[in-house]
Amino acid sequence: MWLVKVFPFITWIHEVKNTWRVDLFAGLTGAFVVLPQGVAFAMIAGVPPEYGIYTAMVPVVIAALFGSSRHLISGPTTAISLVIFSTISVIAEPSSKEYIGLVMLLTLMSGIMQLGMGLVRLGGLADFISHSVVIGFTTGAAILIGVSQLKHVLGLRYQNAANFIDNLKLLFENIGSYHIYSISVAAVTLAALVLLIKFKPKWPDMLIGMIVGSLLNYGLGWHKQGVKLLGALPSAIPPLSMPDFSFHSIHALVSPAMAISMLGIMEAVSIARAVALKSGQKIDVNQEFIGQGLSNIFGAFLSSYASSGSFTRSGVNYSAGAKTPFAAICAVLWLIVILLFIGSLAAYLPIPAMAAVILVVAYKLINFRHIVETVRLSMQDAAVMFITFLSTLFVELEFAIFVGTILSIGLYLNKTARPRVLPHVPNPGSRQFVSDPHLPQCQQFGIIRIDGDLYFAAMNHVESSIDSIHAIQTQGKILILCRGINMIDLMGVESLINMVNKYRGKDVEMFFCKIQEEVMMKMHKSGAINVIGLANVFESEEGAIAQIVSNLDKDVCNKCPQRVYWECDANKKYNK
Repeated sequence: MWLVKVFPFITWIHEVKNTWRVDLFAGLTGAFVVLPQGVAFAMIAGVPPEYGIYTAMVPVVIAALFGSSRHLISGPTTAISLVIFSTISVIAEPSSKEYIGLVMLLTLMSGIMQLGMGLVRLGGLADFISHSVVIGFTTGAAILIGVSQLKHVLGLRYQNAANFIDNLKLLFENIGSYHIYSISVAAVTLAALVLLIKFKPKWPDMLIGMIVGSLLNYGLGWHKQGVKLLGALPSAIPPLSMPDFSFHSIHALVSPAMAISMLGIMEAVSIARAVALKSGQKIDVNQEFIGQGLSNIFGAFLSSYASSGSFTRSGVNYSAGAKTPFAAICAVLWLIVILLFIGSLAAYLPIPAMAAVILVVAYKLINFRHIVETVRLSMQDAAVMFITFLSTLFVELEFAIFVGTILSIGLYLNKTARPRVLPHVPNPGSRQFVSDPHLPQCQQFGIIRIDGDLYFAAMNHVESSIDSIHAIQTQGKILILCRGINMIDLMGVESLINMVNKYRGKDVEMFFCKIQEEVMMKMHKSGAINVIGLANVFESEEGAIAQIVSNLDKDVCNKCPQRVYWECDANKKYNK
């Protein structure tokens, strides 16, 4: 129904009358989780802290209404916040009016790209961003975030640079100016976080950790001794905002917008799928593209920077018992209520405590188990992960995403361009075919199996592999097993025709069996079947082997000491 496609919330809105209680409670839990995260991520993005809170409001509601996942919670994320800072900080001063205008433009452009990809059904693109790319990028992002926050932990006063090396250089140049009270606040906050994570993992550790750091700082009067404070949040309601629509800005942000749109989709879809494995829900990837796109488009005009799905908040939402996306809307309503009552208390929040929280967030980004497993199981995936990691550290951050994605696609195409082409013989005493060079081979007839699609990039490998196998076996008849071929393009058809004609010129006849329906249809339309000959095409392997073996040279069969096929007995008896 077209109405459901335009307004997907129609499918669940009627359930709210039965689920509102659990959704309301799940929303309250989510509001307490996102409050410290929103402020922390805004610091990473280089925007005022209230923008992180606003990003936890507007995009959450839009994504909940127009996405497909019942449990995905959108909002500010670590990786996207870092990409925004690394992209815009080289153009404008962080937190300035010009900077915020560019951030809103970047958000709008990435949203339009996401919406466009969803409308034209390009959801499958998310599948080409491999897990190795995600691991490499998030690990590199974690290190970048950690280095950028060390200045706040140490109480240093300098402007962060746009790249990793310069940031490290600034850190070492200024480290002698450390501030002992700032270090103490950060250390106590960090200790509280570690203890909470270890002994009370279900408690809101970030919120409690920041409260502990604030109480220590204010109780001992360190805020009067030079410890920087966050300042009060100005409003609980997102104000209107206007992106910078200048042509120069649009031109400068096309590449970063594409990177953020792909990164945002990658995060949202992977998180939605991970939660769906537990909930049993089916995810519509294209609808997630649309939901994320609309959330960023609306957010750009309501003081929200680029957002995506959050694994932490989505996991908390599911664990808290949420049944419908109404829980995400409840989380926003609760957040507004909380800000109305305690928003002014943010004035006492020390920046070093926030930095300690961000350090823990960065550490959690590094998945050590997956890194070890990737290195142990696949050197190719490990190489992709390592190159993406290095690109994240040493080149422009948005370019690192493209590097990893292009590498993943390249490896995938290389794999599909080299389908398995193997000689097959039946196991003695059975019809089970194996690729064992030590088993007896027929002198006149060989079988070759192709596992993979026959398209333009694969045909050179297929032809050379068949030539190599035939050069060793030098049989007069070749049967190609085609059940592993699911697709063929024009180049594949032409290559097959050329191979058939080439081998006929050598007095070698090629036969085919188990051709898939779609492949057969294209071979009929192209006229390839007329060249091959219908008599050389078989529906079953048994029928093909029986007919081909019965037409072999009986004299050669009689002298052959091997019994490769069951039908060989008939040929030997015929000559006796």
